[in-house]
Amino acid sequence: MKHLLASLCLLESLLHALTQCTVPASEFHLKGDYLIGGLFEVHYVSGPIYHKRPEAIECSRQPFFLSNYRRLQLMRFTVEKINNSTSLLPNVSLGYEIFDHCSDIHNFPAIFNLVSLNGLIQHRGEPHKNLSTVPKLIAVVGPFTSTDTLTVAPLFMVDLIPMVSYGSSTTVFSEKLKYPSFLRTVHPNKDIITVIVKMILNFNWRWVAFLNSADDFGTDGLEMFRNIIKDTEICLAYSKELNHDTDYAVMFKQIEAQRVSVIIVFVPEWTAEALIESAIKLNITNKVWIAGDTWSLNKMLPKKKGIKNIGTVLGVSQPVVTIPGFKDFIFSSKSQTQCENAEQQMFCNQVCNCSSLSPDDVNAIDPSFSFPVYSAVYAIAHALHNVLQCGAGRCNDNITVYPHMVLAELKKSNFTLLNRSIQFDKNGDPTFGFYTIVYWNRSGDAEEIGFSYLHTSLNFFINNSKIEWYTNGEVPTALCSSECPVGYAKQQDGVHKCCFTCEICPNGTYVNITEDPYKCVYCKETEWSTVGSTSCSLRSVEFIPFTDIGAILIMIGAWALVGLTLATSVLFAINYNTPVVRSAGGPMCFLILGCLSLCSLSVFFYFDKPTISFCILRFQPFLLFYTVCLACFVVRSFQIVCIFKIAAKFPKLHSWWMKYHGQWLVITAAFVTQALLILIGYVQGPPKPYNETVWYPDKIILCCNIDIKASSGPVILLVFLSSLCFIFSYMGKDLPKNYNEAKAITFCLLLLMLTWIIFVTAYMLYRGKYLQTFNALAVLSSLYSFLLWYFLPKCYIIIFQPHKNTQQYFQGLIQNYTKTISQ
Repeated sequence: MKHLLASLCLLESLLHALTQCTVPASEFHLKGDYLIGGLFEVHYVSGPIYHKRPEAIECSRQPFFLSNYRRLQLMRFTVEKINNSTSLLPNVSLGYEIFDHCSDIHNFPAIFNLVSLNGLIQHRGEPHKNLSTVPKLIAVVGPFTSTDTLTVAPLFMVDLIPMVSYGSSTTVFSEKLKYPSFLRTVHPNKDIITVIVKMILNFNWRWVAFLNSADDFGTDGLEMFRNIIKDTEICLAYSKELNHDTDYAVMFKQIEAQRVSVIIVFVPEWTAEALIESAIKLNITNKVWIAGDTWSLNKMLPKKKGIKNIGTVLGVSQPVVTIPGFKDFIFSSKSQTQCENAEQQMFCNQVCNCSSLSPDDVNAIDPSFSFPVYSAVYAIAHALHNVLQCGAGRCNDNITVYPHMVLAELKKSNFTLLNRSIQFDKNGDPTFGFYTIVYWNRSGDAEEIGFSYLHTSLNFFINNSKIEWYTNGEVPTALCSSECPVGYAKQQDGVHKCCFTCEICPNGTYVNITEDPYKCVYCKETEWSTVGSTSCSLRSVEFIPFTDIGAILIMIGAWALVGLTLATSVLFAINYNTPVVRSAGGPMCFLILGCLSLCSLSVFFYFDKPTISFCILRFQPFLLFYTVCLACFVVRSFQIVCIFKIAAKFPKLHSWWMKYHGQWLVITAAFVTQALLILIGYVQGPPKPYNETVWYPDKIILCCNIDIKASSGPVILLVFLSSLCFIFSYMGKDLPKNYNEAKAITFCLLLLMLTWIIFVTAYMLYRGKYLQTFNALAVLSSLYSFLLWYFLPKCYIIIFQPHKNTQQYFQGLIQNYTKTISQ
């Protein structure tokens, strides 16, 4: 019986021993010569938590975050690997104190535990009296989220305790005045947003939505996105902050109302899971989703039922770096049965309640941010290595290490880890690393399709052929308005520059879509364009050269006129005392012929490129000397009327006129008045070269510009003299047939008026280069009208009818006229 009882007791002891689980060392605590703090969001708070009194949250009761648990294990593995190293920190052991940092406002006991010494927080200015009061904490790894970091960072900054974050990417942490002891092994939001913008531009998308988390990380990402797209053609059609209260049905209706097909999702992993699951449930289709690095490598979502219906998922991710030995570490640490209970928890929130996890579960989860954790721990270890002056297999254990000493060495980090050079810039941001572009393929994997390097010239590439778009091969479009046809300018429609109407650019303008697609730019004065142009062409420059056939003929005509006036002058000089010459004006004829010759000089300046002197000589000589001609004919017309009609009725007026040589007074007055008017007009607005560009869009007509106001005085005087001459000559229309200069003058004036009416009509209808030829022809015609129709008949009588050029013949005409009017 005793033997039976003994056997039963022995069996009971054996069974108890077999069923007794092994209690391993805590996953959150490891003793060592120097301590590294770790803040990992192993659990996360999905919504607001309300307490009746201030108290810490029990994280193990919150939803579990497997990705961050994997990162916690990676820190443990890295510390163990460093402790086993003979080259890095030889004979020095690193310990860690890790906390489950599941909340930004309910986890302060853990933070106080890290910054305290023997349960007390020492004032920064108090000296450490002995080595037992020297803090063992030399640095902190974490936290993961930006909001958590913003909350706890000030407590570490006070004593310059280095914080090396593996996930906090908000831009504000680059400000060293606020965060002097903060460094990170993950790039700031600006870098990943820049990559996302490059992706959008690569596929020519312009109309996008941006969904961000309602925290510092998401808000900063949205702000960075808005800043970067300012100088691009990308428009933010819709933005929304996501939290636990978001009504996804309403949100997706708003996105559909905006006709948005590209959605950027810049949220933490658990928010992205809720969003995508809602999209599947609500049957949201035909979208392109761009994932941030927090969820682009998610392992669960790509295998969700219905994930293919939502469209195409692209993402920007941290490069997947294989950490040698990490998988074996997970298998070894998870291979034994673990017992976790309240007694194992050495301090608040240092328990996982995850004993049911298998090594495969941990190894298969999203590997994002693995290398940032790995490099953060190594950076601290290298900094401590330098502080302790380690070398030759040992470290100087006489050096008292303070956190600020480690910080100083961290800033100078320069070592190689897994073929990557680990360094920080002056803002504590990493100078190493790059981003990969991934695509969620039909097999449910995140396939790498491109990359974006941050510090090299070849910094962006996407292999478009690897992407299977939901549009069956074609890249989806994301435009508020379709691009305008060539030659059309955009006219913004509403607040977004991506929404526009198209208006064709008119003549003389063009649109340069690379500089400003919203504006039709006027061509230069020397250029032209047709309707709907994208550039301007040089105008052809036109003028009448001296070698032009028309110019040659007109100049020959001018020289012929000079020759004829000279010949007429010689003929009149020889027959000066004959009745024909005396009746034509006597000495006044030579003045008229001389002025006609001088006027003809203007004709030569209507050709070749106009200059200031050409423009002056083109108009002024003609105006001045033609005024003298008209004044002579006014006087001559008046004298004819006076002799035959006024002499008998007003003898005193006739005698005064003859006594004081009234005809020369009138001519002199007209000459002086015209000279003064021309001088005044020249001062107000001298003639100058002018490029006519209005009438012909493709040509520049070189001509002279005449100031209408400045030239109105001389022209009015010419018109006045012409009218006065016409009146006087018309009054003498019934004089003797063979002695009627008045009729000849009237006919010359009619030809003069007809010439300039034709020219003015042509000027109103035509402004081409031949207008200068017409003008010169009008001037020459004005001169020939008097030469041919006033002087040529008299030359004919002198040469071919000398019998009519006698005193007796003229007296007979006068006597017959006197008898006729007396009857």
